[in-house]
Amino acid sequence: MANETYVGPLETLLQDNAVMEIMINRFDEIYIEKHGQLELTDSKFDNEGHLLQTLRGILNANGQEINEINPIVDTRLPDGTLMNVVIPPVAVDGTFATMRKFGQNELDMDDLIRFGSLTEELAIFLKACVKARLNIVVSGGTGSGKTTVFNNLTQYFDDDERIVVAEARTELRVRHPHVVRMSARFPKADGTGEVTVRDLVINALKMRPERLVVGEVHGGEVLDIFQAMNTGHDGSMFTIHANSPRDALARMEIMASMASPDVPLLGIREQMASAIDMIVQQTRLRDGSRKIVQVTEVMNIEGNMITMQDIFEFEQTGFEDGKVHGQISSTGIVPTFMPRMQEYIPDLPFDENLFTSTGQNTE
Repeated sequence: MANETYVGPLETLLQDNAVMEIMINRFDEIYIEKHGQLELTDSKFDNEGHLLQTLRGILNANGQEINEINPIVDTRLPDGTLMNVVIPPVAVDGTFATMRKFGQNELDMDDLIRFGSLTEELAIFLKACVKARLNIVVSGGTGSGKTTVFNNLTQYFDDDERIVVAEARTELRVRHPHVVRMSARFPKADGTGEVTVRDLVINALKMRPERLVVGEVHGGEVLDIFQAMNTGHDGSMFTIHANSPRDALARMEIMASMASPDVPLLGIREQMASAIDMIVQQTRLRDGSRKIVQVTEVMNIEGNMITMQDIFEFEQTGFEDGKVHGQISSTGIVPTFMPRMQEYIPDLPFDENLFTSTGQNTE
């Protein structure tokens, strides 16, 4: 990108594969996230004008403009980096921008096991869940690594399946021979031209998807996803920003209620409980490490509440020398969808004994 568009002091940061995010708070204050930690860099722009000119040049190269009428702009750079720019008067203390990079060599499942994000046993279990066409939600906070986990789960789709992807921003990397991708579009400065994720999901259902894959859900599209999952599109997946499986359900409930206020709350919960089979919770711990901390089965409605049970969970045992110590292991509970897994995978690579494991240290 640097050879095509002037990026000034950002060039070395963009070229550093260890840098995952670049946060420009002001022209002389640029932070990065590297190895899971925030660092203040020595990189600086000359002044506010230099920063604004540089960012406008990057946006113009992408066919976009930013001005007082349109002071917030999202864009995607040719190398896949996502950039959000905000200028005055919305940016009170001066122009700022956030850039989220996607590494050229994205971590695969072996890397995640080696780094302690999950165990080999859990990886085998998750692969079987995908193969058995369970409907899976990957939940996590910003920067928790949920997209990396999600991308790795999609590699287990069968080659003869048709995958349709819908997302707000093109973050997902579904490695599959038969995949069709759609990305939402922000409205123009005059308010026209918007294409929402809900529009994409509705259209995706007309495209004969065997699996519907949706990037992070933000609104009413969650209702359409539930309906798809409940009407033959099993094996579908999406991500959500939430700090726990229970929080994920609560957020989905709010999104669905806002989209369709006339639908009774119990009706929404019934749709959720029947649509979603499992939630995989990814968390960034205090030492910057990213781990799967819960794998939770979504079961059914009892009274007016959705019941859940943890199949795997991470237990922290200490914090020493700046590192979180702990282990992820089975809770000993056999999921109710075990017979379904055995039906889809007659030679299932594990049996009930997996769920009596004492866990594996992930330090």
